[in-house]
Formats: sequence, structure tokens, C-alpha cells
Amino acid sequence: MKDEINFDRIDKDGPQTYSGKYEVRADELDRPEVANVGVIDIDVNVEKSLVAGEYIADGTARFMADLTCSRCVEPYPFANSSTFHVRFRPRPAAFSEENDEVEITNEEDLDVEFYSERAVPLRGLALEQVQLSIPMKPLCTEGCLGLCPKCGVNRSSESCQCDETVVDDRWGALRGIREELSKKKDH
Repeated sequence: MKDEINFDRIDKDGPQTYSGKYEVRADELDRPEVANVGVIDIDVNVEKSLVAGEYIADGTARFMADLTCSRCVEPYPFANSSTFHVRFRPRPAAFSEENDEVEITNEEDLDVEFYSERAVPLRGLALEQVQLSIPMKPLCTEGCLGLCPKCGVNRSSESCQCDETVVDDRWGALRGIREELSKKKDH
């Protein structure tokens, strides 16, 4: 089946190329900033590594989505094409199904995924690449001014007449001291 990376087939027949197109719902990504997702297109070449039980996957994932700007809360189109490099290693024996977290101690292990089955779903790899491509704080434009905290107007598309000065009442006691110092300086 070409919808999964099959390590047994790679062992038998050598490097394999996999491709897939997957429709994804925005709620599958569990990211509130994703309003809509188009088709995810993934191409990956997988081969055995020189390390026993390890497989190296190099590929490209492409997708389009509508993201919600974290400043103005307006949706905007986002297109991404990114290359990736993943090393699949057998899950160490010390892991159990309940405790599947691994502490990464070496920077070179950031691209390692552990497997317990001899086949990895291609769709899962595609979803992971999309997750890694979505910005943590998406912005419609770098210069987005966001929403006015008082009236809620989108300051990138309209101007508001709200007073911009921020007064923090906790500093009120010091205001009197500043005024007294100013009076003494004037005399």
C-alpha cells in the first residue's frame, strides 16, 4: 500500500518514493488559528540508513490554508511548501504505550521519530509537516496594527479616536512626587 511507508518493503526492494494528496479538516489540526485547510500534497523518498533499524525520509509537503491573524483576528490565505528530513528509529524497549515521551538530549535528535510498527501512515507524516509549518503567532502582514484594545476596531483598516495614553493607577502615588519635584525645580 502506497499510503504508508513500509520499512519491510524498503529492506527488500531498496529506497522507495511515496506520494499522497490528503484532504484535512481544520479541526483535525487542533489549532485555533487555522480557519480552513486545503489539500496537503506530500512527496517523500525513504531509504535505509547505515544505522541498524533506522530509515531516512526526505521530502516536500505543500498546502494552502486560511489562518487567523493573531493581531487583527482576520482570516488570510497562507501557502506553504517546505522540505523535511526525518529519521525513523525503532522505539526503545524502555518505552511503553502509556509512557511514550522521549527526552531529547542531542540537537541531532530533533528530526527523529520512533516507530513500533513496520509501517508509518503517510497521511500522519503529512499532518505533522503541516503542524510544523504553521506559525505560532500567524500575522496577515508584518506591519499589522491589530485591534484597538478599547473600541475593537481593526487599526490596519480603519482609524479610531481612542485615547492612546495608558494610565496605570498603581503609579498614582508617584505622580504627586513628580509634581512636587517639578515645583521645587521651578522655584
